[in-house]
Amino acid sequence: MRRVLIITYYWPSTGGSGVQRWVKFAKYLPALGWQPVVYTPSNPEQLAVDDSLLAEIPAEVEVLKQPIREPYALYHKLMGRGSSKGAGVNPINAQKKNWKQRLMLWVRSNFFVPDPRAGWVRPSVGFLCRYLSEHPVDMIVTTGPPQSVHLIGRGLHRALGVPWVADFRDPWTRMFFFENLPLLPWVRRRHFKLEKSVLDEATAVVSVTPRVQADFASMTSTPVHLITNGYDESDFAAELPPRTDGKFRIVHTGLFASDGNPLELWNALAGLCSESTDFASRLEIRLAGKVDPEIVDSITEAGLGAQLRLLGYLPHPESVAELRQADIILLPLRHGAEYSKVYPGKIFECMAAGPAVLGIGPTDSAAAELLISTGTGVMFDWSENPAEFIRTCHSEPKAYCHSEPLVSCHSEPAQQVKESDGADGRAAAYSRKALAGRMAILLTSLTK
Repeated sequence: MRRVLIITYYWPSTGGSGVQRWVKFAKYLPALGWQPVVYTPSNPEQLAVDDSLLAEIPAEVEVLKQPIREPYALYHKLMGRGSSKGAGVNPINAQKKNWKQRLMLWVRSNFFVPDPRAGWVRPSVGFLCRYLSEHPVDMIVTTGPPQSVHLIGRGLHRALGVPWVADFRDPWTRMFFFENLPLLPWVRRRHFKLEKSVLDEATAVVSVTPRVQADFASMTSTPVHLITNGYDESDFAAELPPRTDGKFRIVHTGLFASDGNPLELWNALAGLCSESTDFASRLEIRLAGKVDPEIVDSITEAGLGAQLRLLGYLPHPESVAELRQADIILLPLRHGAEYSKVYPGKIFECMAAGPAVLGIGPTDSAAAELLISTGTGVMFDWSENPAEFIRTCHSEPKAYCHSEPLVSCHSEPAQQVKESDGADGRAAAYSRKALAGRMAILLTSLTK
């Protein structure tokens, strides 16, 4: 069996389907001839860790851990964890900030390049060079963000010559929040230089959306492959008890950032509550996961405080169950032109759950195209009022829902799916098992 070293900051994590990407790959790769060796920090800064994901990892997956020093402890001490405006889920946004937030963001942007995990690069390269001298691998994979993880792969590739795949779950300098970083000119140039060196020196680059793949391909001659995120059929296998509460549930799971606040949605729901006491009594807005205070404030100010249920962090199986038992699944995008190029990692689980997905964001975005092409949801622009859509879902619960899962559990792992294969074929491309098959084919081709 061939060995692949996977360098990742998140292992495991509650940070959504995208962050769980390599946990799921590691689950299926051993059956495809690749033994994963995972390298990750022993003390990472994470919102929460989902131990339920550990049960999915095969026993043969070896995990190496080394400590990391990060500046977040001081940051949280000065700012208060999630207590300040704009300092919650996504502090790097275009929202107005106080002087302390601006100062901390300036320090973070200019003293830690490419990100606050940069101090982990050099000791990790040294540790892994020593490890690999005694325990060789056939392939190195780095997955970012944080993008500093790719610098570890670059250092190992330079020192040892082992083939290296740079897996980008998000863009780097074309990420939606990059323009919100108050970078000094020379620091900005350094970001572009580091990004270019990773793209040019990697044996292959992997992107998770077609638009980002095209961006990277325009920046380098290194082959750029598309392997999207997806969802795991086994997460949807549990039998759920029928709902008997009579509620009309609008569900959001995962991180809910203030720069993705769907204000028109709250106005639409408030208007529907005013129109119908029945709707008002049945409505539940269920938010599971990390939620910025601005979201809660907007819902309350719209007069929907009585309908709001803050569920907090839920283990992954319970989070999936919330999606499956929703009447509408809420999928707000974040503001920013570059964000329209990416898929939210959780979009695949939302699509797979069955209920209609209500997207809020650019109607010409990659996410909108995905929802429409698979027939699993709709996308409303930030300024559009989705009241009629909600009214229809309330009066005709099956109007927009799809009853069948997107992916057959019997899909062949190595099946190559083309866009012309129709809706069922396109859906099969998002099976975690099928995606792991595509990744195994890529890794094998690069080691020949």
